[in-house]
Amino acid sequence: MFSYGVMPPLMFAGMICFMIIGFPVAFSLVAVGLFFGTIGIITDHFHPSFLQALPLRFYGIISNDLLLAIPFFTFMGAILERCGLAEDLLEGTGKLFGRIPGGLAYAVIVVGAILGAITGTVAASVIAMGVISLPVMMRYGYDQKLATGVIAASGTITQLIPPSLVLIILAEQLGKPVGDMYLGAIGPSLLQVAIFIGYVFVLSLVKPHHMPPLPPEAIGEGGWPLIRQVLWGMIPSIVLIMLVLGTLAMGLATPTEAGAMGAVGAIVLAALHRRLTWALVRQAMSSTMRLTAMVVFILIGATVFSLVFQGMDGALWIEHMLAQLPGGRVGFLIFVNIFVFFIAFFLDFFEIAFIIVPLLVPVAIKLDINLIWFGVLLCVNMQTAFMHPPFGFALFYLRGIAPKSIRTSQIYWGAIPWLAMQLILVVVVIMWPEAVTYWVSAGPTVDPSTIELNIPQIDAPGLDMGPPQF
Repeated sequence: MFSYGVMPPLMFAGMICFMIIGFPVAFSLVAVGLFFGTIGIITDHFHPSFLQALPLRFYGIISNDLLLAIPFFTFMGAILERCGLAEDLLEGTGKLFGRIPGGLAYAVIVVGAILGAITGTVAASVIAMGVISLPVMMRYGYDQKLATGVIAASGTITQLIPPSLVLIILAEQLGKPVGDMYLGAIGPSLLQVAIFIGYVFVLSLVKPHHMPPLPPEAIGEGGWPLIRQVLWGMIPSIVLIMLVLGTLAMGLATPTEAGAMGAVGAIVLAALHRRLTWALVRQAMSSTMRLTAMVVFILIGATVFSLVFQGMDGALWIEHMLAQLPGGRVGFLIFVNIFVFFIAFFLDFFEIAFIIVPLLVPVAIKLDINLIWFGVLLCVNMQTAFMHPPFGFALFYLRGIAPKSIRTSQIYWGAIPWLAMQLILVVVVIMWPEAVTYWVSAGPTVDPSTIELNIPQIDAPGLDMGPPQF
């Protein structure tokens, strides 16, 4: 039996073909894994004893406490999405920035970042901001490509801003603390928001007619009523975010405990806004159940696939192929990011995290790459999965709620500049690792070569081997 053979490449190609066809991911992974496992047993490329580990792997998935954070954070986001918080934030922030060219675009970016930290789901952010902001932008003469692009891009910031579900899953796949992943994502999140705001600012100087200021009658009364409206929408949400992320960063709570605290805090916020109803809770529970079930089934399918793939020395094939790339670490990072960018045309972030990332981790470790930095870099790249014309889900969400007067081609063309800005951030994170590592507490380190074990010598008492005394 040889080291690699043709089975690992064929298995990987078969998985990609199933994904392109559009067959459900979880069942595709199980089918490919078991099919090639059977072929491998027949051709003596795979030992059947590997399959005995599947029940234990399934039990490990179901009993993983870290994965409990996913339903908690999903429930928190679903409650806050439906309690009217987005409407309050967008209305107040839009009026606050409305007097300057591009004011509504600034408001969408700022609120998109806040909603990303609150809801944790791209669909919730894009749909909420699209329903509220897009009609207003069209009414006051905003360019269609600019309006749709800024809404879709601001919604995808959710992928990167803690407490992103992507960061939780990547932490689990990389074997790193979720709190460190959250801290590492702070710098790139701020950079992404700054890049977006900078683009709008430059565009407002070059093409102010594409983003005119709001007329005075649309803004209404300014001063303290307006500021109070903005603060009432922001401060409770920011307190909840800081409470959840702060306890994680300081090690006072596990991700599951922080998620549970966030879910309770979301219910309290909905009650403070007088929008907590049984229908709201039921809808949030329903969406949480669907997402959680999808994640677990994909993870089970990925486990079957990865077990068979590794049993056929697929991991060695991947490691040999990627470790021999020209350029060493830089060549590996360039190849991986180009590959993830294009595979994101067909796979969503859950599938990439569960299927592709485990194949890349051994190579990253061999090349001595900081896994926190690597994980955040992949998360930055996977943002683009939502913005790819014509397959980006953020564009689909926006198309679903946009008026018919906005052509689909306008939405696609509007996404391209923002997609380019996301790729710029990928380059920045590669060239400037401190954007990630600066925020992560390295903690005390010990050089094993400096450890000395000084064990005192103790003289053992002599043994009396004489006859026993009665």
